[in-house]
Amino acid sequence: RALAGGRGPADRGLLPRVEERAAALARRLAEVEGELARGEGDSGALHRELARLGPAAEAAKELRRRRDDLAGLRALAGDAAEDPELRALAREEEAEAGELLRAAEDALQGAVAAALVPHGQARAEDGSGLVLEVAAGAGGEEAALFAGDLVRMYERYCQARGWRAELVGTAGASGRGGVREATLAVAGGGCFKALQYESGVHRVQRVPQTESGGRVHTSTVSVAVLPEADERELSIPDGDLRFETFRSSGAGGQHVNTTESAVRVVHVPSGVTVTIQDERSQHKNKAKALKVLRARLADARRQELATERSEARMAQMGTRDRSERVRTYNFPQGRVTDHRIGLSSHDLPGFLEGGAGGPLAEFAEALDREAGLARLERALAAAEP
Repeated sequence: RALAGGRGPADRGLLPRVEERAAALARRLAEVEGELARGEGDSGALHRELARLGPAAEAAKELRRRRDDLAGLRALAGDAAEDPELRALAREEEAEAGELLRAAEDALQGAVAAALVPHGQARAEDGSGLVLEVAAGAGGEEAALFAGDLVRMYERYCQARGWRAELVGTAGASGRGGVREATLAVAGGGCFKALQYESGVHRVQRVPQTESGGRVHTSTVSVAVLPEADERELSIPDGDLRFETFRSSGAGGQHVNTTESAVRVVHVPSGVTVTIQDERSQHKNKAKALKVLRARLADARRQELATERSEARMAQMGTRDRSERVRTYNFPQGRVTDHRIGLSSHDLPGFLEGGAGGPLAEFAEALDREAGLARLERALAAAEP
């Protein structure tokens, strides 16, 4: 499938600046090694700096090796005095050498970015847990139906990637598979890195099942992806929490609780409220509610510290209006477009299937690559005099 978007460092004119910064990092690495050899300075701090600078220096060496290899193959392929079979073999190997060179350029970009961005400012992309919230916006029942489609897409994607995805809260569920709000707790290495760019307003354009005239309707669904926070990251005083219990609501039958197992927890200072009623056990519902609440509050704290945005979930969820969107799912055209990087796929059914190697995974990789380039540009600008 053809996807557009996701430029590399060379495409953006960053490579010369990246290599210049890598050279400066290599010089600093030599100084650190000298200080350690002479027993100067803080040994612990120097070893940490060594670990930070080393990968960039190695990546720069690898890039030089790959360039030399490609230059040698090109020279051999163009040397009329050489054996024809040897020249033909060199031409065949040029393409592979070019791919290895581009991979080395990307590796250097990542290593330099990691060396320039202080550890405390980097997002914990290898974190093992997150809370993903989906909420129907404009569009009534059709928005709720598409919210249900997205929840199932994320569940299948997580399953295909080997992560655990647990539906910890729903509201406004319908018999046709729709849902007004849903919360997923996802656990697994690298899940936040892959899912973080799902945050924002998702717009769907399709003919609703209830539309007899065949008219295309536009609806929106909001998604928020919040890194899971534990008590070490965020401690909440007991006095700041108010717990309420009540009977779960449902469609009737044996699954409706006759005891007050549903739990609502309110963070009194902020007014943030979480309600969970999926489990029959009050203790389990309470634990899930606290997990979601902690993630929301921790995300709000992170966003308050950021200079770009001042609010947490609203920065991700937006106003749920049709005009605020990160992605459009156009069913008549069978197309999915991410507006942040102009990336499109014409495999909409495959996208909603959420397979590990499908369009959703390719979008995640392209968005992560673009975000990495943006971070690199900021880091280069900050490091340059």
